[in-house]
Amino acid sequence: MVSEAGAPKWATQPCIMGIDEAGRGPVLGPMVYGCLYCPRSYQKTLASLNFADSKTLKEEKREELFENLKADESIGWDVDVIDPRELSAKMLKKNKINLNEISHESAIGLIKKVLNMGVLLTEVYLDTVGDAEKYRIKLSERFPAVKFVVSKKADSLYPVVSGASIVAKVTRDRALREWVLDETAENMHRNFGSGYPGDPETKAWLQRHKHSVFGFPTLVRFSWGTCTPYIKELVEVLWESDIDEDSSCGKQQLKLSNFGVTTSKRKSEEIESTGKGRCKFFQARKLQQLTHF
Repeated sequence: MVSEAGAPKWATQPCIMGIDEAGRGPVLGPMVYGCLYCPRSYQKTLASLNFADSKTLKEEKREELFENLKADESIGWDVDVIDPRELSAKMLKKNKINLNEISHESAIGLIKKVLNMGVLLTEVYLDTVGDAEKYRIKLSERFPAVKFVVSKKADSLYPVVSGASIVAKVTRDRALREWVLDETAENMHRNFGSGYPGDPETKAWLQRHKHSVFGFPTLVRFSWGTCTPYIKELVEVLWESDIDEDSSCGKQQLKLSNFGVTTSKRKSEEIESTGKGRCKFFQARKLQQLTHF
């Protein structure tokens, strides 16, 4: 078993790696990329370990297989857990980074990490993200000494990718189970269902936990189209950089109490006494920290 612990003893042998993700579609929680690698000579044994596409396995079986691979001295693994806030921030920034690019960079990061450990990777197998051939060329140009196989349903075709699928899925499931909600709003609960956009329980949770000023809890990928109908109901935010230096906030300054939020007297005075071209009230991130959403 190897994970973030340095190169295994078999690292100098030609090795294969599989990479897969979990949580690409949900509106809640992180997206996780997982990798599994082993000596090329271990492929036949790997095929006998009953790894399969994690989506086809029950949770108990995934957990069992994950514990087995962790204990196997001939297998290494690692994960990249991408926080929902990071996903939304990248997808909504001025120079937007789409989900395929984020996925590519996560996979590239895992490959670099394992190579930098001293593992002699000669073959890497991945599921298709975007155009398969363009993805393969992109990876081959980045890592010319490695052979890449990019294929649809790779997690069903190649045991090394099936193992990576289990690593990613179990890691994400555990992350959701153990997720600590940063926000402390009254009646906030964790009954959010599967987290997928079509789940009625998930949609009901989003409706219940949206906030007219601060939006959604940090568990939510607020850049997802699923959130758009709810966002239309929220207060428009005016950022300092969007305000002309000669203008003032005027009527756009609103009382926090209108939205069920209270602050200290000193902070309220600071908010209401902002000068020209400055609208500190709308600096939602800072206020969120002060008011414990």
